[in-house]
Amino acid sequence: MPPFAVLKGARVMDVFTRRSILGAIPMLSAAPSLARSLNDLPATAPDPAEAARDESFWQAVRGLYDVTSEMIHLEHGNWGMMARPVLDAHKAALEEVNARTAIYARTRFGADARAVLQQTAAALGAGEDEIVFTRNATEAMQALISGYNRLRDGDGVLFADLDYPSMQTAMGWLSRRRGARVHTITLPEPASRQSVLDAYAAALEANPHIRLVLVTHVSHRTGLLLPVRELVELARDHGADVLVDSAHAFGQVDFDVNTLGADFIGLNLHKWIGAPLGVGAIYIRRERIGDIDPYMNAADPAPQGIRARVHTGTVNLAALLAVPHALAIHDRLGPARKAARLRHLRSAWAEALRDHPAIDVLTPADPALHAGITSFRLRGQTSVEDNAALAARLAEEFGIFTVMRDGLASGACVRVTPAVFTQDHEIGALVAALRRIVHS
Repeated sequence: MPPFAVLKGARVMDVFTRRSILGAIPMLSAAPSLARSLNDLPATAPDPAEAARDESFWQAVRGLYDVTSEMIHLEHGNWGMMARPVLDAHKAALEEVNARTAIYARTRFGADARAVLQQTAAALGAGEDEIVFTRNATEAMQALISGYNRLRDGDGVLFADLDYPSMQTAMGWLSRRRGARVHTITLPEPASRQSVLDAYAAALEANPHIRLVLVTHVSHRTGLLLPVRELVELARDHGADVLVDSAHAFGQVDFDVNTLGADFIGLNLHKWIGAPLGVGAIYIRRERIGDIDPYMNAADPAPQGIRARVHTGTVNLAALLAVPHALAIHDRLGPARKAARLRHLRSAWAEALRDHPAIDVLTPADPALHAGITSFRLRGQTSVEDNAALAARLAEEFGIFTVMRDGLASGACVRVTPAVFTQDHEIGALVAALRRIVHS
């Protein structure tokens, strides 16, 4: 069996091991430094919750990254920092690709790219024939939305206020191009598992013509983590398909495609996996590939495989070749430990301030409904101007970098996004800064 074959009924971590990753990495010239870096990390508790509090382990992890000292960086949601071994692999790949150009591209890249694809599929619990690379999750989701071919004139599509703007725009495009009726909902705030399910159920029951639902796994606006599997089942019960936007979930939340039960998923590898910028992916369950049209450049008769669902063209070869190094680090840290560490850092500030009368924390305390991202606002201050000014004050007065987010039905907010290497004292600085701001 190939080292990255997916075993039916087995957890991904049973087959996706550090040894097998290192043994299959293309551009092996960069692999020894990766192996040394991973071997130098100390042991930590097998229990994810206990490991999340092991500051010595995460301090050692921090040593893999060139973390800036100019500010306390709490805006890692835009894209993820590459660990030094990933950066080194990216540089080495770029130099080789640049030196050999078409010689490499036409003689070796195909085999190397397939190895990267196999490793990515294994990390997701998917088959090699169910994954295709894109430049980012936006491209992935737009290919799924625009290519979905089961809509008929008058069918409905549904999205929520927490969904990503580009995906909302693409869902609206279905009205103009496919004659779809567009429905929107506002997700509850504060949310609970049941209130989220009720919001989608109410929309589906009131609009039985809805056939396509956009679900964002982890909201880029507030960090709300949705119960995806239950939403997929709910939609199916109402005759609708779900397109899952997992841009912020892969690497931040411990999951594989089988636990989600979804047929169509868009993903990012340059956010929480830590690959170079420019690598995303589409997952389509093999039985459903025909429900997404081939891209317009596909030859007739239209090919049936997932590769035909996006325009591949000339890809960023060097970025793709560094992906196995990012996956190796993800595997060594452990998806469950990473998820627990990020929840720990998030809760260290969000739960410390939840009961403050002047602060609204926008994700619930329930760990099933949040990951590392969480947003907040000062109570009653919902405008873009208010929250942009608050983020600016945190940066200029306290040296803490965050970002304003808008688009919520309830108003704008400030997003806080730690990384696994963020330190507890940096989170403490945020808590102290916010307490000073609300008492000033």
